[in-house]
Amino acid sequence: MAEDKELGQPTAVEDFGGLHEFKNAEGYVIDASDPEHANLKRARDGHTILLPQPSSDPNDPLNWSRFKKHLILIIISMTAFLPDYGSATGAVTLLPQSVVWDMSPDHVNHSQVGNVFMLGAGGVVVVALSAYFGRLPVLFYFIVLATATAIWCAAAQSFESFMAARILNGFFSTVAQGGGLMFIFDMFFFHERARKINIWAAFIILSPYFGPLFAAFIISTQKWQIPFWVYVAETALCLVLIILFAEETYYDRRIPAASQPPRGSHITRLLGIAQWKSRHLRNTFGQACMRPIKVALKPTVFLSCLYYLLTFAWVVGINTTLAIFLTPLYNFGPLQIGYFYFTPIVAALLGEITGHWLHDFIASRYIRTHAGHFEPEVRLRAMWVATPFVLAGLVGLGFCLEDGYHYMVTSLFWGLYVFGIMITTVGLNAYNLDSYPEASGETAAWVNFCRTTGGFIISYFQVTWANAQGTKTSFGIQAAICAAAFGLIVFLQVFGKRLRVWSGALDFATA
Repeated sequence: MAEDKELGQPTAVEDFGGLHEFKNAEGYVIDASDPEHANLKRARDGHTILLPQPSSDPNDPLNWSRFKKHLILIIISMTAFLPDYGSATGAVTLLPQSVVWDMSPDHVNHSQVGNVFMLGAGGVVVVALSAYFGRLPVLFYFIVLATATAIWCAAAQSFESFMAARILNGFFSTVAQGGGLMFIFDMFFFHERARKINIWAAFIILSPYFGPLFAAFIISTQKWQIPFWVYVAETALCLVLIILFAEETYYDRRIPAASQPPRGSHITRLLGIAQWKSRHLRNTFGQACMRPIKVALKPTVFLSCLYYLLTFAWVVGINTTLAIFLTPLYNFGPLQIGYFYFTPIVAALLGEITGHWLHDFIASRYIRTHAGHFEPEVRLRAMWVATPFVLAGLVGLGFCLEDGYHYMVTSLFWGLYVFGIMITTVGLNAYNLDSYPEASGETAAWVNFCRTTGGFIISYFQVTWANAQGTKTSFGIQAAICAAAFGLIVFLQVFGKRLRVWSGALDFATA
């Protein structure tokens, strides 16, 4: 077996069954007609090499039917929709809650902030537990607890009880948001993943806008608890779908098909009994807990997540406080605020449609012009398309909110920002997945952690900052931070490959 001279480890171009699908020094080989690659399995087009190479085992998730794969993808995406939807529902209900509990809306917003922070922290715990106990049981048990805490949110009779429920719900509901990339990695080939990430990310980006949209319409005629009961129903629906149709997608490609551990029945896989019996074949519990730490120490992961923190933070800040800005500026009531949330929904959908073609176009063009090879840093080219929309959206929004531009202009600039963020999210997740495919869950968890941490921080002072300096200044500074953060993308495009080679492989016990 050939070895990577820089890293001294087997190259995954020759060892397609290993944890690495590519050589850090040479990149992916996607399209090759030389004798060395003549016997490799290829996609339907006849020339795209399948990465990783599927086994002959029908239980290999790569061999599952397209229907089964996409059904699980949709269930995971629906479940990933829940945490930000539930979190953002509080962005509108905080107004009637402040009346009921005789508090300022900004004080009630503290329950929102705690929830947002736990959305990120929970994801890191999810991937560590999944590496030891298996993907499916962690997904199942977390959503059971998410359903229970969602009921608590809706039934809470005091602010203290409501805040405790919201914090716990944020921790448990984030399971498919922090760990969703693991399922995509397990079921889909390299050349398919960007589009599947695009679908999963679209649910995540859309979710914080559907929450306030529905809640605003509901509270115009109903009590503030009703939107949270709707959230309970949505969480329960995902729980039922997980029980009926979700599957354990982890498959150890180092073990021959004949020696694979017994899969057991569906119920034993759901409850984790089957995975527990074969736990000695995977990471030890200590190794599982160390995986997120090892990934966070990789320079490219750290820098890309820092970029996302500095860019996405304002999404959460705007979304959790916008009702406070719009109500006095335009004399909006709940219905008008609800209508206003159609803009980011349309923008995110347009970003999803654009990204569906953009990310594949960027990758395929590079492969055609580089003799069938591909480098993960190519994914970052999408940020050159997204960043102008992000900057224009933030600057324009600041002017609109301070000078009282027509609300349609305000919504347009908000939409530009969301459109850019949608493209950024997919590109960044695809970059980290391509860089460290064996750490699919860990990279997604850290991206999610930085996204929510940034929002957690900004939500505390977004309103105070705007009131003190004006939205032109505050949003202008936010745009300047995003522009400066783009320098990290340029740095990664130039030095990312060298950093990956220098920092070496993760050397996980299992993928």
